[in-house]
Parts: sequence; C-alpha cells; structure tokens
Amino acid sequence: MLGLSGIGVLLAYTLSIGAALLCVVYGVKNWNVPADDVVSREVAEEKTWEQHEPDNDGEEL
Repeated sequence: MLGLSGIGVLLAYTLSIGAALLCVVYGVKNWNVPADDVVSREVAEEKTWEQHEPDNDGEEL
C-alpha cells in the first residue's frame, strides 16, 4: 500500500507533507509584510518629503 514498507517511510511521508503545509501557512501569513528596514526607510522618506513640500499656492483642500 503506497510503498509503505516500514514506519520510517510513513514518518518521512508525514513529515514531508507537514513541512510543506507549514511553509504554505508561513507564506500566507507573511505575504505582504514588509521588512522593518523598508518601513523605517519609507517613514524617513515621508518625513523628509513633508518638510520640503511646497505650499499649496492658496488652494483649499
């Protein structure tokens, strides 16, 4: 049955499938989470942009 000649083969199949499922769960959980250095760089860039932003030339928001 499925080439299961011993408990070791069954254990290998089970652990392989379990590891694959764990990788999928980890990937889905961290799909669009940026790294910390990217976030801090973007925050610093936005602060710099806000400091050097030209006035709205009298336009109302």
